[in-house]
Amino acid sequence: MAEKENHLATPTSYGRMDEEAQIKELRRKKRMKCLVYVVAFAVFQTAIITLFALTVMKVKTPKFRVRSATIENFDIPTTSNPSFNITMNAELGVKNTNFGHYKFDNSTITFLYMGTPVGSANILKARAKARSTKKFNVTVELRSGELGNDFNSGVLPLTSQSTLRGKVELMKVMKKKKSTNMNCTMEINISTRQLQNVKCN
Repeated sequence: MAEKENHLATPTSYGRMDEEAQIKELRRKKRMKCLVYVVAFAVFQTAIITLFALTVMKVKTPKFRVRSATIENFDIPTTSNPSFNITMNAELGVKNTNFGHYKFDNSTITFLYMGTPVGSANILKARAKARSTKKFNVTVELRSGELGNDFNSGVLPLTSQSTLRGKVELMKVMKKKKSTNMNCTMEINISTRQLQNVKCN
């Protein structure tokens, strides 16, 4: 008669099984930890890329303004001769708030009195550096034969208009076309021969 052998677990085999279970649990925890690290890193990278895209890579329109001016020549009008002949040296500014250079082409600035052009000047192509203001001067001759009632008020109201067309260059790889318009109002004080109340939209 064949004898049936009963293989009973010994304390040693139980210890080995517990050890293997602990090893498996440790491996599982390590895998979970690695997964958490990978997910956290991916979220962090996504946040950095989003922030970069919303700040550095976002292209804003530069601002083009008349900053100030000096009057170099001023033929004073009279009641019998209501005209003016003015030589004005105007300082213009292109404010570039982008993280890349703004290169603009040649252009023209026009000054108007009562909606009528009375003088213009050429603007040479140049570059406004990243997050800075490019300042430059233009000399313009302002002439008109009709001063109207502004002689009695003591101020000569003027408007300046211009458009700059160019490109914003980011990290030397990305270029985006950007145009900026100037629309400024100002006054020339006839008695002091100074520019005042410069306002730009």
